[in-house]
Amino acid sequence: MRRLCGGTRLTAWATAALWLALGVSTPARAANDSTTTGPLTALFKPFLSQYDLSMGVMGCVFRDGQTGRILYARNADVPLKPASNNKILTTAAALHYLGPGYQYETVLAVRGIQRGDTLEGDLVVVGSGDPSISGRFVPNHDRKAILRQWADFLVQRGIRRITGNVVGIDDAFDDQAQAPGWPETERGEWYCAEVSALAFNDSCVDVRWSGAGAGDREPARFEIIPLTQYVQIVNFVTAVSEKAPHERYYERPPTRNVFTVRGRIGTGEEVFDSAAVFNPTLYFATVLAETLCEAGIALEGKPRDIDEYKDKSPFEGTLVRLTAYQSPPLSRLVEVVNMNSHNFYAEQILKTLGREIEGEGSFAAGCRVVRRYLETCGIDTRGLHIVDGSGLSRLDRVTPNQIAATLLAVSRTSDSALFFSTLPQGGTSGSLRKRFQSTSALRRIGPNVRAKTGYIRGCHALSGWLETRAGQSICFSILCNDLPMTDDRTKQFIEQMVARVVESRKRW
Repeated sequence: MRRLCGGTRLTAWATAALWLALGVSTPARAANDSTTTGPLTALFKPFLSQYDLSMGVMGCVFRDGQTGRILYARNADVPLKPASNNKILTTAAALHYLGPGYQYETVLAVRGIQRGDTLEGDLVVVGSGDPSISGRFVPNHDRKAILRQWADFLVQRGIRRITGNVVGIDDAFDDQAQAPGWPETERGEWYCAEVSALAFNDSCVDVRWSGAGAGDREPARFEIIPLTQYVQIVNFVTAVSEKAPHERYYERPPTRNVFTVRGRIGTGEEVFDSAAVFNPTLYFATVLAETLCEAGIALEGKPRDIDEYKDKSPFEGTLVRLTAYQSPPLSRLVEVVNMNSHNFYAEQILKTLGREIEGEGSFAAGCRVVRRYLETCGIDTRGLHIVDGSGLSRLDRVTPNQIAATLLAVSRTSDSALFFSTLPQGGTSGSLRKRFQSTSALRRIGPNVRAKTGYIRGCHALSGWLETRAGQSICFSILCNDLPMTDDRTKQFIEQMVARVVESRKRW
């Protein structure tokens, strides 16, 4: 039997029971069915015979970009963990329902009145789910640029003192910060950033590490960016002279922002990391309060999350709007999701779909909207089970056919060129910049591939578009779950599959 998860071997009846336990329809084909079909079969057969595919599952489909005709399929209807290929479904649905020009608005307001240079009351920030309040879209990547603009705005209004609190309102989304199936032991890592309707700097604090001036095995230096009292770093990172890969690991308790950091950095090296904070709303309010103090505005109260108030009614209908920040259009945000494989942006957009379309800013509502989108496109959703927007969850199940069909559906819309441009290019951009590089042949064909990468432990994926030497555009999806190969070997396996099709000089 195939090894589906964590090395467990399942009988046929146990496999069916697993799908049902996950809330997934029994797949149209069992996971150990490697039936292949299509004219590309002869091209792949000798190649695949070199690999042990008796364990785990490799599902894939290649379809003509014009007609949609299946050129090759293997386990194409088996629900598999998609990893970040799930982002294809999320972003396609977002462009469909929200439109590429959709913008978020984050409002700065007051609850109280200004008397002279004093605001008698609270300064309030109302979020709508914007993922972009950071340094990503501003000059010099100044993370606090937007908050400084607000502080300058208050100074220009003559405000020098605030008697109340800085209150963050995040009620556009529910309070479920992480989706089911996310790795609990990795909550401090940037890719597990908590979701919130009010978020700053990708719900992360950045850390600059330096090995300069440190001797071998001595502690590395670090700097928190932006400088804030919201987090604390317990440093176990050492500087080392050896050239081996250097990584750092961030651990924190579930409800505290004390990060224990372990790992290494090269002597003389300088690197940046990001660590995911607990309670992004309070983080936003805290950094805003600190920014106000830097601008000379005295705060007598403190930063607060609206959820700290048992009675929220004083903040309902009594706020006076001062100014607002509008995000870049959704087209720019989708590019961050797909090009950089950014989990936080994907989840913010997913909950936005739930709020805008179903009136509920939750993971569950967003996933229902994504399913509805696929059904609207005429895509068979049997076996589909998604619980987040990024694919980080190990509970997600998507078939290769569903991903490829989504890509084809987008290609027939007015957003086709935009969506295509958000996909990384082999050896050139985004998460594919360092891929298709291990051989001269792969470097040659890399620019012919525009595709979304995907990885979680034991799972590798690549789905998108390729152009053959004959000028034929082909849509494809390859999902590999628990194959008996190393990560590097699995990535090379996927790239070589794609390369064989790109190098073809006949039209299929």
